[in-house]
Amino acid sequence: MTSIDVFYQGEHSREINVIEAVLAETLGDLKRRLTERHAVLAEALIFIEDLDEPLDETVVIETIVVGESAKLHLHRCRRIKVTVAFAGARKEHEFAPSATVARIKSWAAEAFGLSPDDAGEHLLQIAGTHDRPSPATHVGALAGSECKVAFDLVPDERVNGASVGADG
Repeated sequence: MTSIDVFYQGEHSREINVIEAVLAETLGDLKRRLTERHAVLAEALIFIEDLDEPLDETVVIETIVVGESAKLHLHRCRRIKVTVAFAGARKEHEFAPSATVARIKSWAAEAFGLSPDDAGEHLLQIAGTHDRPSPATHVGALAGSECKVAFDLVPDERVNGASVGADG
């Protein structure tokens, strides 16, 4: 294997993008190629998914591979201020832009003292919207250049239908 797929998100897009990278390539080289696609990334820091500190651009791709790929986030903000509201209370915490919505939900559930069963029945929804981002979404893709995002921890709406028996 001389190349891999690098999956990435950034303040430029919520979409998970992919680019092929040579294992011997540095993150700086990869960033230059990504800047050609997304000019906003020129000043961005590079994060590995769910890790708190940005990577040095001299790091070689081969050293960050997990399985057969790498998951990165590119963002100008070093930290994203996250506010979560639940049951009339608010909690705040700062995360790296590469933190996933799943990681933030886990933090919020613990911060509000939810049991694992109760936490499983709730989702994060962007405050003031009906937008419930995927658990794999990086928070930096939601925060944009403002370096902040607010969520509501809301019940997961499930439709429980009655099954129709043979009689009817």
